[in-house]
Amino acid sequence: MELHKLRRVYIEFAEIVFRDGFLDNQYTQLQQLQDESEPKFVLQVGTLFLEDSEKLLNELRSILDQQDVDFEKLDAFVRKLTGSSASIGAKRVKDVCMTFHDCCKKGSKEGCRKCLQQLAAEYRLVKRKLETLFKLETQILAAGGSVPLLSQ
Repeated sequence: MELHKLRRVYIEFAEIVFRDGFLDNQYTQLQQLQDESEPKFVLQVGTLFLEDSEKLLNELRSILDQQDVDFEKLDAFVRKLTGSSASIGAKRVKDVCMTFHDCCKKGSKEGCRKCLQQLAAEYRLVKRKLETLFKLETQILAAGGSVPLLSQ
């Protein structure tokens, strides 16, 4: 695909992702830290987010599978996921984490289970969106272009 078409597809896809609330302006702020010396900065940060999120989701599942749930430990992992999702701009994941945190404070195992299901679903959605953005970014860079800065 030609460079100008790749850039257009990237911008149009990103607009949909922002409009639907998957990402917020934190993602655009990360982009502003990316420059010619670090053209894959957002990709690297995003990849770390995806890897860490998988581990955290597994930890949350493991804790909730226990007979006696340690809600403080559960909440500590929820807070880690809240922070990492906020740092990349994964708004919908962060929002579910906030509800999850409230369920942890209340000691509601059933509420936490529901939040985990919702969190896993939102994570899968944002993961697909990010992977598509990263693929387009990689193609733009490979074609000799620079990734367009997004604005909200």
